[in-house]
Amino acid sequence: MSYGLSPEQQRLRDEVRDFADNVVAPAAYKYDTLRELPYEIIAEMGAMGLFGLPFPTEYGGQGRTYIDLCLAVEQLARVDQSIAVTLEAGVGLGAMPVFRSGTEAQKQEWLPMLAQGTALAAFGLTEADAGSDAAGTKTTAELVDGQWVINGTKQFITNSGTKITRLVTITAVTGESVRADGSVKKELTAILVPSGTPGFTVLPPYDKVGWHTSDTHPLRFEDVRVPAENLLGERGRGFASFIQTLDEGRVAFAALCTGAAQGCLEEAMRYAKSRNVFGHPIGDNQHVAFTIARMEARVHSARLAWYDAANRLVAGQPFKLEASLAKMIGSEAAMDNARDAAQIFGGNGVMNENPVGRHYRDSKILEIGEGTTEVQLMVIARELGFAGAAR
Repeated sequence: MSYGLSPEQQRLRDEVRDFADNVVAPAAYKYDTLRELPYEIIAEMGAMGLFGLPFPTEYGGQGRTYIDLCLAVEQLARVDQSIAVTLEAGVGLGAMPVFRSGTEAQKQEWLPMLAQGTALAAFGLTEADAGSDAAGTKTTAELVDGQWVINGTKQFITNSGTKITRLVTITAVTGESVRADGSVKKELTAILVPSGTPGFTVLPPYDKVGWHTSDTHPLRFEDVRVPAENLLGERGRGFASFIQTLDEGRVAFAALCTGAAQGCLEEAMRYAKSRNVFGHPIGDNQHVAFTIARMEARVHSARLAWYDAANRLVAGQPFKLEASLAKMIGSEAAMDNARDAAQIFGGNGVMNENPVGRHYRDSKILEIGEGTTEVQLMVIARELGFAGAAR
């Protein structure tokens, strides 16, 4: 099977790479220090059409594919993971649920602004006791007089508190039923909550180890009321909806991981060829050269993994196994390459102004976000037929 890119995809990749190198990279350290999202860069990305890549033109999109989105995310992640995840989460977790499950009216209302990058949406799934275990969801939504009344909290929600955030999709318990064995099954439903709705509070941002430019907040819902029409998809199908969202999101997240691993590789190669110790470049030392060779092998494997998953997704084939494989392989490649690059750079590798230092901080979250490595192992084992893998 060939994963060659079309001429149009190659042009997109090269265009985003040039943008990343000449616009994003020079500003990365400044905004990392300020811990602010650079809205002017996000606006440029919107003007380039990056937020609308996988959506049809009738909704303001570019009419391209999920592969194109992944190509853009990978190139951005080489130089700034925060900017890359703003795009990845804005499209994969924010806009995509509306596109996949929304009514025509919901699509017409929300997708044009999301596809053009003039607005962002967030995906509110994780809670203190619910993330990997969705059955732990405690946020509730009760239908009263034609309105959903929502109460609860969410945490670690990306793109939820920016100046241009306009929408958060949440999962909530809308009912319960008793199984034959006496256990309780929660009915989970997805609901659209516009920003600024009374009772919906975006709490102060987290003080994160990395991803300083990425917007991440806890959310609180206190008797939040939205119309019954803000139901996203079918009532009680929230679990299936967010599983689909996460499966697709993991493919783009794997591309992000690959980009981070590639960025570390490029920085390590440059430094190994230019840094002279004892009269010769450190890359002349076999250990350094072999370390970089292993870094290249990790990038190659990670890229093939997300290419495979993305091509299956676009072709309408099953891709759950491949998405989890790509996410796990990519996140481990990024973390390992960041560690090796930092070691090659020595003291310079742990400085925040150095891209390698920021990748070293940022990459750990890649093994946690959108499903931890342990969750990926669980999914992979289940897909291989080990039904008890969750125990």
